[in-house]
Amino acid sequence: MHPTGQQMSFQNGLFNVQGPSTTMQLDPKETSSGGGGTQNGGGMSQAEFALFNSDRLQSDLEAMGNKIKEHEDNLKFLKSQKNKLDESILKLQVHMGKLHTSGTCTIENTNLQGEDINEQILRQVNSAAGVLSYVQSHHYSEALQLDMTNGVVGVVAKLGKVNDQNLSQALSDYLGTRSMLALVYKDYKSVKPLEKYDNQGNVDRSGAIHGLASSIGRTIEGQFDVICLENLRPYVGKRIAGDPQRRLDLPNPKLPNGEYPPGFLGYAVNLIQIDPAYLLCVTAYGYGLRETLFYSLFSQLQVYKTRVDMISALPCITDGAVSLDGGILRKTGIFTLGSRDVAAANVRFAKPSASQTTGNYSEAERQMNELRWTKEKTLEDIKRAQVLRDHALYNFGKKKEEFVRCLSQSSCPNEQMISPR
Repeated sequence: MHPTGQQMSFQNGLFNVQGPSTTMQLDPKETSSGGGGTQNGGGMSQAEFALFNSDRLQSDLEAMGNKIKEHEDNLKFLKSQKNKLDESILKLQVHMGKLHTSGTCTIENTNLQGEDINEQILRQVNSAAGVLSYVQSHHYSEALQLDMTNGVVGVVAKLGKVNDQNLSQALSDYLGTRSMLALVYKDYKSVKPLEKYDNQGNVDRSGAIHGLASSIGRTIEGQFDVICLENLRPYVGKRIAGDPQRRLDLPNPKLPNGEYPPGFLGYAVNLIQIDPAYLLCVTAYGYGLRETLFYSLFSQLQVYKTRVDMISALPCITDGAVSLDGGILRKTGIFTLGSRDVAAANVRFAKPSASQTTGNYSEAERQMNELRWTKEKTLEDIKRAQVLRDHALYNFGKKKEEFVRCLSQSSCPNEQMISPR
């Protein structure tokens, strides 16, 4: 019992004992000099202080234990979600394998709609792509076009397909008609016959591709782009293992808080479907169209569902973005505003034919991408939860050691009192 009128409190590791006319502070680390561990001056014994402190530590341990249980429960839930995702991915892989080998659904047997894109290019009557497409489709002046078609891969718009019409429009808007009509050649040696020049360096309008245009009553207006695959700087990173489309293994973007941006559909370079015949077109160093042509055109252009999603993802957009509802953000920070003019004459990527089985495969492929994205996000969540759990366990262990020392300090003096002399 404390003397009447005294009050006791614990602050900053010291007990404050206040009486009617005195105030004194006792450090519990001081050794006792009286029987039973009582300190001089009638203060509180070290055993009593240890018991008081042990109650506080026990309360802290209980709170920390509850927090550890929360982390453990969260980890258990996340791991169960990851296991479910693994099962779903495995089942979908089996399903896609059956679709892929069913005969009518394989990419090699897919009947791609080429007529629409050919008509779009042919309507560009005063373009280099329109001229070459015309003479090729009509077998016109084969001797004259031979030098200009040697080494040609095709027109950009014909080298890729896109399943979604809105995405096709978004990507064509981003590139512009001039890039969509660009001629793609394997090397610069094949490009040289396209144009001839006079002694003053002016374009000879009567020779090469301009002469070919004149022979069919056309004129190539303005400039046109020609892309040499051998001269492009290719993507040199990894590709997705086992993917017949040779898609690039690009990391999903992340916001500053570590979360994935909502509405992210993928990278434009990977959303392009390449015809099997063009998949075999590689440079001397073994790089295909996706690593060279489409990576050069799109780099890591991101695709989002809506403008709102795209704007909210600005912190993690490095090489521009487009949205299915017409939003365009270029990597230079230039926004394209206003309404999309769907009636405007332009050139878009063609869409694969919508056979039932092919549609099922495309839907399964979309689901697979979503499952893999969700799994990647879940794995990141598991890593964070493990770090939090491990940190909580470490703090719990340190607090437990402190608690055990307090119990030891409170029991030792009592043992000394009852031990035989």
